Amino acid sequence: MLTELSWKVGGQQGEGVESTGETFAVALNRQGYYIYSFRHFSSRIKGGHSNDKVRVSLIPHRAIASYTDILLAFDQETIDLNASDVREGGIVIADAKFKPTAPQHVQLVSIPLTQLAEENGSAIMKNMVSLGASCYLLGLSLDVFRSVIEEKFSRKGAAVVEQNMRALQSGYDAIKEQATPDMLMPLAPADGVPRLFMMGNDALGLGALAAGARVMAAYPITPASDVMEYLIKKMPKVGGAVVQTEDEIAAMTMTIGANYGGARAFTCTSGPGLALMMEAIGLSGMTETPTVIIDTQRGGPSTGLPTKQEQSDFLAALFGTHGEIPKIVLTPATPEECFQAMGEAFNLAEQYQCPVIVMTDLQLSLSKQTTEPLKLSDISIQRGSTLMNEIPSENIHDQFKRYELTANGVSPRVLPGTKGGLHHVTGVEHSEIGRPNETSLNRQKMMEKRMRKLQGVELNHSVSCHGNPNAKTVLLGIGSNFGALEEAVEILEKQGISATHVHIHKLLPFPVQALQEAFAHKEEIFVVENNATGQIRHLLGFFNVSTNGALHSILKFDGSPFLPKEIAEEVARKVSVWQA
Repeated sequence: MLTELSWKVGGQQGEGVESTGETFAVALNRQGYYIYSFRHFSSRIKGGHSNDKVRVSLIPHRAIASYTDILLAFDQETIDLNASDVREGGIVIADAKFKPTAPQHVQLVSIPLTQLAEENGSAIMKNMVSLGASCYLLGLSLDVFRSVIEEKFSRKGAAVVEQNMRALQSGYDAIKEQATPDMLMPLAPADGVPRLFMMGNDALGLGALAAGARVMAAYPITPASDVMEYLIKKMPKVGGAVVQTEDEIAAMTMTIGANYGGARAFTCTSGPGLALMMEAIGLSGMTETPTVIIDTQRGGPSTGLPTKQEQSDFLAALFGTHGEIPKIVLTPATPEECFQAMGEAFNLAEQYQCPVIVMTDLQLSLSKQTTEPLKLSDISIQRGSTLMNEIPSENIHDQFKRYELTANGVSPRVLPGTKGGLHHVTGVEHSEIGRPNETSLNRQKMMEKRMRKLQGVELNHSVSCHGNPNAKTVLLGIGSNFGALEEAVEILEKQGISATHVHIHKLLPFPVQALQEAFAHKEEIFVVENNATGQIRHLLGFFNVSTNGALHSILKFDGSPFLPKEIAEEVARKVSVWQA
C-alpha cells in the first residue's frame, strides 16, 4: 500500500481542471490524508494549458512532489508537457476522444471520458468520470467523494448529485475493465482526523479578522485577490467593510485614512501594485500612521508572470520608498504562520506607528494544503500608545504633541475627535504638533526620532533552524521554499551529506544576530530563492552578516516552485566537487 501519492490532472483552462483537482484534494483531506496542492495556470480566463498537482500522504509535506504517479489528461498537450514528470511505470489516464499517445516509460490507459460523461448527462462531467477511474486505481470507495459532491451540487437538486455519482461509477467501471494488477496503487488508510484545507490567502484573511481588522481597501490583482474575495463574504458579518478601489494608490491612501480614523485597516496587493503604493507608504511613515500591507509576490517585472511563482519583491519592500522611513517586514512560510503574522502585523503597526508589510509568494498564497486547526489564542490585540480617553490640558488652545520627541521614537497617538488631542497632520516635515517645519535642526531631530523606532523592535521567531545543528552545510530559505528545503535536507542525509535548514521568517529589522548564530562554524551556505539576482544573499552583505563559510546561490526564476530534488542535486553536485 502507498503511504504517499502524487496525482496530477491537466487540460485546457476553463474545462474543469481546477474543479477536478479541488474535488479530489478536498475529498481525501476529509479522510485524514495530508494534502499539498499546487495549481499551474495561465493568465487568461479560458484556454492555455493548466494543471493541478496534488500530493497525498500520511505525514505532512509543504512542497509538491518531484514526480507524478497518476496523470489525468484531458488533451494531448497535457501528456506532451507532463509525461516526463510521470515516474517509470506510472499511469496516464487519457480521454480516448483525442486518440492519445504517450512515452514508453508510462502505462497509458485510454478511456472515453467525454463519451461516458455525455451518456450521464453532460460532457462537463468528464471530471467526475476521471475521478471515478482514479478511485479504482487507488482502492478508494466512491463514497469518499459523496460529501464533496453533495456540497457542490445539492443546490441544484438531488437528481444532479446522483447524476454526478453515476458519472463517477462509470469511470470506475471503465478502467476496471482495462487495468492490470500492476497498475493498482492502493492507498494506505489515513487516520480520519479532520483538519483544515486552505491556502495562504485564506489564512491571511482569517488572521486579519481575528486581529480586529474591520476595513480592507484593495484593487484586484493576481495572486492577492483571493484575500479580498474571502473577506467580501466575511467582513460584513463582523461589522466591517471591504472596498474595491479604482487603483492601488487609492487603496493605500484609503487604508491610511481608515487607520488614522482608529480602525484597523489593511490592503493587499502584488508586485505591480506595491510599486504604485510606494509614495503613499512613505506618507504612512512620515505621518506615523499604522498601516498593514500584504504583498503576494509573483513573476515580474511589469505584468510579468501574473500566475507564476517568484520571490523578487524583497528589495522593493525594504527600500522601495523614496526617502527613509521605519518599516517592518514579515515573511511567513506556512498557512499557520500567515494567520499568526496578521495578528502580529497589526500589533507591530500600532506599537511602532509605522507600515508593516507581510510578504508571501504565489506558491504560499495559492497552494491549498492540509492545515492544523488555527488557534485564536495565538492572536491578541495590542494598540500600543494609542490614547482612548480625553487628554487633560491646562490651556484649551494647547495643541497635542502628536510627534513628541521620545527616547524610543514612539509618540502618543490620539484618534480624531479626542478632546485635547488637536494637532496637524501633513506629509511635509513637521514639528511635534504637526506644524510644517523645514528647519535643519527640526529635520535632524524628527528624522532621528522616526528611525529610532526600529532600534526597539524585537521580533520573536525571526529565524528557525531545522536538521542537524552540527552540520557544516546550511540551506537558507524564505517564504514557501520552507517545505522543499525540509525535504532537500532529508534527501541529502540519505546521500551522506549532513545539512541544516535555516529559514527567515522576519525580514526587517534584518535578523543579523540570529543568522550569525545559525551560520557559526558552518563551511558552506546555500541561499535558495526564487529570483534571478539573489536578493536575500545581497541582503546578507548589505546588513554585514558575518559568515565564516562560503556563500552560494541556488536560484530559480522560471515561474515554477522549487522541487526538493532540484535543491538537493545542486547542493550534492557542488559538495561532491569540493570533497573531491
